[in-house]
Amino acid sequence: MDVFDSAILAVIEGITEFLPISSTGHLIVASEFMGLEQTNVNKAYEVIIQFAAILAVILNYPSKFTFAHVNLWTKVFIAFLPIAAIGFIFSDYVKAMFSIQIVAWMFIIGGVVFLIVEKYYKETERHTNDVEDVSYKQSLYIGLAQIFALIPGTSRAGSSIIGGMLAGLSRKTSTEFSFLLAFPVMCATTAYDLLKHYNELLHPDNLMNLAVGFVVAFIVAFLTIKLFLKFLENFTFVAFGIYRIIFGVFLLLVF
Repeated sequence: MDVFDSAILAVIEGITEFLPISSTGHLIVASEFMGLEQTNVNKAYEVIIQFAAILAVILNYPSKFTFAHVNLWTKVFIAFLPIAAIGFIFSDYVKAMFSIQIVAWMFIIGGVVFLIVEKYYKETERHTNDVEDVSYKQSLYIGLAQIFALIPGTSRAGSSIIGGMLAGLSRKTSTEFSFLLAFPVMCATTAYDLLKHYNELLHPDNLMNLAVGFVVAFIVAFLTIKLFLKFLENFTFVAFGIYRIIFGVFLLLVF
């Protein structure tokens, strides 16, 4: 991987991390097209630029990262626990599933799920419209739904957003809770991969790639969050469901 490859992957990560279209799936596919082998170092690099994208959440929601919101972060932590436990226990099995075929099918399945949920989701019904009002029970439901994100191509954002909508949150609230939930998930994942591969990642030959990828992913993610929330003011997730299905079929045909 050179600096140009690093920047391309960082742009893809920044755009896809918070959209319900699987950043991991897109990175796997992009790496395949670019001829980048899925080595442990490259996988760890992808996790670190994901962490850079997550830091964009702090810049977008600085007021949420204070002691005044301990109750909110308790709920976020509850939602984080299921994927933390399952991911830690089955981490090797999860990484073994990183293949184009699995990504393609999960894109399609996830797209169908989005279309079904949107068909029966009634915006006029009473929903939780503020992340501060999310209940502990709703947090747990979202956390359980997020477990599906361990399968490459499913999308962490997508599974947590769907979980939130099914638990009674509005689209915007589900999305914002998903943004906040990404923070502990990616902090834990990044720390885990750094501990396992810090010798290779912090090698002088890789530092420039990391620096470029980190900065680019952060900037692109910051802009994506703002545009995504604007998009949800006028549209549903149907477009993402259709995109997932088309992209998944494309991958099956090409590979």
